[in-house]
Amino acid sequence: MNPQPVDNGSGAEGGDPQDSGVDLARAALAAARARGKDNGAGWSGNRRRNSNSGQRSGSGPDERDPQLLSSAIPRMIEARGWSVPAAVGGVMGRWGEIVGSHISAHCTPVEFHDGVLMVRTDSAAWATELRMLAPQLLAKLNAELGTSRAAHGGRDAAGAIATLKVVGPGGR
Repeated sequence: MNPQPVDNGSGAEGGDPQDSGVDLARAALAAARARGKDNGAGWSGNRRRNSNSGQRSGSGPDERDPQLLSSAIPRMIEARGWSVPAAVGGVMGRWGEIVGSHISAHCTPVEFHDGVLMVRTDSAAWATELRMLAPQLLAKLNAELGTSRAAHGGRDAAGAIATLKVVGPGGR
């Protein structure tokens, strides 16, 4: 690129040894502004970022402020798609209330994965009993979750407990 003489406004060209550093800087700035205007990208001198309409920065609260855990955790659970596993976890935590103390004394929920709730019993007899009670227990558990067939017009709801897998004390 060939260096071009710069007009510093004093009539002398930029290469003149009598020009001071300030004069050269002014000349360079003027030349840069002129090139910017020629390219259609004029510099307005405003260094602030353009903000979205309606978005303001200031002392008022916004989504960037620290949040309470009580409000942040439900949003995170929803955003990550953990709503059903979290709800099932709540049902598992209230197992005794939902199924009754007689059943909960012998059967414990162990795991929930892909619509299957695994329940471990303390004897083979209770495993057999729980398998026979599985349809009633599924209806009760799904009603607690709000995902029962009745709540959704008789069709299966996404994320409902679809199967109750009962395992005895030996794990079968």
